[in-house]
Order: sequence, then C-alpha cells, then structure tokens
Amino acid sequence: MIPRSRPIRPRRSRPPEVVHVGAACRDVSDDDPRGWRLGGGVTYAALTTARLGLRTVAVVGADAAAATAPELDALRVAGVDLLLVPLAEGPVFHNVELPTGRVQTCVAPGLPLPVVPLPESWRHAAAWSMAPVAGEVEEEWASVVPDGSYLGVAWQGFLRELVAGERVARRAPAPNRLIARADLVGVSHHDLDPALPLAELYPLLRPGAVLIVTQGHEGGVAVTLGDDRTAHRRVRYRADRADREVDPTGAGDTFLAALLSTAVRRAVAGRPPSRRLDLPFATAAASLAVEGHGLAGVPDRAAVLARMARERVGRIVRPSRADHVGSYERG
Repeated sequence: MIPRSRPIRPRRSRPPEVVHVGAACRDVSDDDPRGWRLGGGVTYAALTTARLGLRTVAVVGADAAAATAPELDALRVAGVDLLLVPLAEGPVFHNVELPTGRVQTCVAPGLPLPVVPLPESWRHAAAWSMAPVAGEVEEEWASVVPDGSYLGVAWQGFLRELVAGERVARRAPAPNRLIARADLVGVSHHDLDPALPLAELYPLLRPGAVLIVTQGHEGGVAVTLGDDRTAHRRVRYRADRADREVDPTGAGDTFLAALLSTAVRRAVAGRPPSRRLDLPFATAAASLAVEGHGLAGVPDRAAVLARMARERVGRIVRPSRADHVGSYERG
C-alpha cells in the first residue's frame, strides 16, 4: 500500500492545451521482468497528444508500483507534465488476445481517483480528456471541466464490471455527468452489446456531441448528433493497414487522443483549419500504435503524417447505414 500523501505537483506555468485524467493500470505480462507492463487510457492518451506536439498535462492515479514505473519517465521526456495522485490500490488486468477477441480478467479493480486541487493555469486548457480504465474517474470530475473547454471521454472505462479474480463483464450504459457533458465520446464495440441500437445511446449524450464506436481493424462509425439528439450525420470510416500487429493494447486510446488533438489544433493534421474532427489522422495514429509493445507503439506526428500520405489513395469514408453496434457492413 502507498500512504495518502499530497499529490506530486507539476512545474508547468504556461497553460496546457489538453488535460488528461485517469488511473494508470498494470497489465500482467510474461515479457516484462516485472511481470507487468504499465497501461491505462490516461497514459496512452497523454503520450499521444504530447508526441503530436500539444502542450499536455495529466492527472494520473497510481499505486506504489505504477508510480515508479519507467514508462512514466517516457511521458515526461515527451513533455507531459504529470500530477501523480497516490492510490492505495490501482487497477490490474490480465489480457489474453485470441482470434475471437480479447479475454480480460480483473486481478484488482483499483480505487476511485479523487478530485484533487489543480494548478490555476490548467483552468485555461482548451481541452480535457477523461480516460478511465476501471470506472475510477467519478462524475464529480465533470464539475472541474470549465464550461468553455472541449471534453473528450473514453466511455469504455465506465462500461466494465470488475471483480477481482473474474473475467471482465459488460456494464450497460447509464446516465453519467461526464458523458452528458462530453463533446467527443469514444467507445469500443467490444464493450457494448452487439444487439444494442446506436439510437439508444444518443439520449445519454449532449446535443451536437460526436460518438465514435470503434471496431478495431474494421474501422468504426462516427455519429454527430443534432440539436434533438438524433443522428445528424453518420459515417463509417475504415481503419488504416498496420505493417504488423505486435500489441493492440492502447490503440483505441491513441485513436481517441489523436482525434481530440485535431479538435484542439487542426493544423496538427497538416490540413487547413476546420471545425471537423480529422478521422484519417486518428486512424493513421491507431494503425501505428499496434506496431509496438505497450506505450512504445505510440507514434509521433511525423510518423502519423507519413502513414496518412501512404493511405490517402486507398482511403474510403462513406455514409453508414449501421444502426446497431454489431451491424457494420462488411467488405
């Protein structure tokens, strides 16, 4: 256990462009001498936006082992300003990748990430990112996000039933202040019932929000809600081809963070300014993320732009008729 001491405060004085919030998790791994590898949506998301060139800060809950992980130094080297919040217990998972998908077992569910005092300069951040991995980011965090800031949320972190020693099970989507406040919501189709109509998710989001449902190498669906919370615009996007798949962990978090970065600074995608999120930029980032182990796969901006250039000719973005989570068109 780790004592409840005061959080380690960052030193950055210039206002950040994006603030990430979540707990670092430890994923059991036979390939690491520690027996685990550092993970968690917040670590992947923060490293992504930093390597893309955004001024990045992160509130990271960590147990005693995670707090001393060298992976956190990689975030610092990339420019991430960390505020570590000690947790007596952090989330721990055992993941097994099968042809039919991931089998995930909860070793330890972890504890909630408390709302802690933040530097005043963070209040001026253009965007916030809530990246829970085990439901640890509680709804009180919605009150911390300023009204004028763009908010992205990784929904799957709220959709997991976690019991130590048991396989992770789905939790049905329910009203949540963070989801209701979010401008951008991302979720993996693995964390939703395949028979669930997408329209049943819309009332839980705010008017004008963008919902992304990812489906790994098959791409996904992006839905923009209208003022009446119905689908104003819906497109299916295709995933980019990875040269090799070494580790799929964190690809969804990298995708969502890269997409969020285009809302914060459109020029990051190398295109003229626009209000639209740049799906090709995000899919390129995600395709690179699977080519390395853990956080080592998170790409920098130059690599993402190069991947975009390679994929540009074969890219297809077209209207989607998918009405259920599991009803994506094939081929």
